Amino acid sequence: MKDTSTNNGGHEGDPVDLRATAYALEELEPEERARFERERALDPELAAEARATAELALRLRGALAEEAGLRLDEARRTTVLNAARGPVIRSGWSFGARVAAAAALFLVLGATVWVALEAALSPGAARSLSPFTYSVGADSRSFPAELRGLGYIGDTEGSASLGYGGAPGGAFNPVESPELEALGYGGIDEPTPNTEAYDPIRENGFQDPAVEPLSTFSIDVDRASYANVRRFLNAGRLPPSDAVRIEELVNYFDYAYPAPTGDAPFSVSVDAASAPWAPEHRLVRIGLLGRLPDRDQPRTKNLVFLVDVSGSMKAAEKLPLVQRSLRLLVDELAPADRVALVVYAGSTGLVLDSTPVAQRGRILAAIEGLEAGGSTNGGAGIQLAYATARKHLDPEGVNRVVLATDGDFNVGVTDRGDLLRLIAREAESGVFLSVLGFGTGNLKDGTMEQLADRGNGNYAYVDTLAEARKVLVRELDGTLETIAKDVKIQVEFNPERVARYRLIGYENRRLAARDFDDDKKDAGEIGAGHTVTALYEVVPVGVERATERPLRYQERAPRPAALSRELLTVHLRFKQPAAATSELLSAPFTDAGGSFEAAEDDFRFATAVAAFGLCLRESEHRGSATLSDVYRWAKDAQGADPHGDRREFLKLVDVARGLER
Repeated sequence: MKDTSTNNGGHEGDPVDLRATAYALEELEPEERARFERERALDPELAAEARATAELALRLRGALAEEAGLRLDEARRTTVLNAARGPVIRSGWSFGARVAAAAALFLVLGATVWVALEAALSPGAARSLSPFTYSVGADSRSFPAELRGLGYIGDTEGSASLGYGGAPGGAFNPVESPELEALGYGGIDEPTPNTEAYDPIRENGFQDPAVEPLSTFSIDVDRASYANVRRFLNAGRLPPSDAVRIEELVNYFDYAYPAPTGDAPFSVSVDAASAPWAPEHRLVRIGLLGRLPDRDQPRTKNLVFLVDVSGSMKAAEKLPLVQRSLRLLVDELAPADRVALVVYAGSTGLVLDSTPVAQRGRILAAIEGLEAGGSTNGGAGIQLAYATARKHLDPEGVNRVVLATDGDFNVGVTDRGDLLRLIAREAESGVFLSVLGFGTGNLKDGTMEQLADRGNGNYAYVDTLAEARKVLVRELDGTLETIAKDVKIQVEFNPERVARYRLIGYENRRLAARDFDDDKKDAGEIGAGHTVTALYEVVPVGVERATERPLRYQERAPRPAALSRELLTVHLRFKQPAAATSELLSAPFTDAGGSFEAAEDDFRFATAVAAFGLCLRESEHRGSATLSDVYRWAKDAQGADPHGDRREFLKLVDVARGLER
């Protein structure tokens, strides 16, 4: 179905993309859904259309009180999907086309749902305004026939009674239409001050191995920065430099590292090639791959969803997206798994005590019933969530709190230090933490990252339902099931082979050399099936000598190992999930001297992503790298891409090229 009428924007033939309707009702096939999500990620107008339709679907589900959600009958489903699969030619979405797209939801669901819509939009119903503003006085005759046919636009009695028009050809004033305003069509939102906060990043510089022979850091499986950077780019803005954590960009993607062998919970591999932005330098890649869980004996999951329902969560990309994301997660759980739901705002409450997933309807109904309002008392919510998880602790299972928030803690425990200490104490109970960040405008990125770190967990930023599906469906095991904790890497460089070295990223994960052997020092966790990648840029001896003068207090006579061809040795310490004592792995590495062009696809793609971060940060260490280089390197190394993540990256690089300062 397409609207080909002349519309408010003056374009003829603007279509109504009914895929937004089918997507909101979860009726698209996986391939169609993935294609739509990729298009939506790169098209702010399509993304806004999808958000508005999703909000409507959520309100209708609540009004109809259907646990399984709204579904199309077969005839209507066929009509929508046939239209959705047709070509979509977009020449600028007009107001009429936007409203008709939302109206398609009513058309396919029938009159009964229109009654539910009126209930859902009645005074007092929760509303989440999308940031659209349209001029007043549009001629109602220019609106799509589908919307006029509903009886609420143009020359029908219903239009006047609801304030949607009046006389034939009369003016339509969206500012005075609260029901459509609630869907995101019309109205002028008051500007909201942007209070997003990012911890400053002081980029790693080059080190002389004669002075600093050891480089020590905590591994990082967080991937939030990539999704957040994508959000900025899709909004037509370059991200703030401090929002670009290069290690999280690189680790957003999976790489084909060797599977673990023996008793170790993960494999360790090291390789090297020339650095494309400085060919005389070497680029060393360290890769870890976590062991997958035993499919024959899955561990039972004891989860507590801790949801921020404060007033700051009202926007479409916040609580409504949280609800859809948690529904996806519930659908992946086994009947014997358990879920509890805790909310916090001005006060804290247990909405649903721990419930077996066999009672899926009760869990989904509790999620659907959430509404936002009030100030944010995050500390009290955290304490209640952990207490609920401990009450149902399974010593052999997966015990985790899943926190969904924009991070805007403004009452109760608000000091970051107090929050971090609270989380660290709670983590000692054996309950780990996953943090899901949502929304824009007041995202407290630094707080959420550190909460996940102290909670022996991970942090992801969810900007779209596609990202929720990646984190909570495709990567569910890695998100929820920890296979090793307090994982630290210490790289020892051979000063006879290395003049200087630099760790790319991981600035807020660096540790003192003495921390490596200290089992009391907290570090990162690896989830089941997770890959972890770290890159070092190395200046070989001969290209540059780091220290020409003899050191006054150190013996410079090389030890036998230094005279070998070894470039470095990678040491790793880790603890089993329930252990208090660490284990040690070591892997010496000799550089064979291969070129970047001859390196495998995964190496070159990871390098391209790192260079993307260097360019976005305008790093002094980006050498000759440009965004055009990044695009070329990534495209040549795209390789296997079953989920389209790498294709999306190429599109983001293209967007960034158009926004370069």
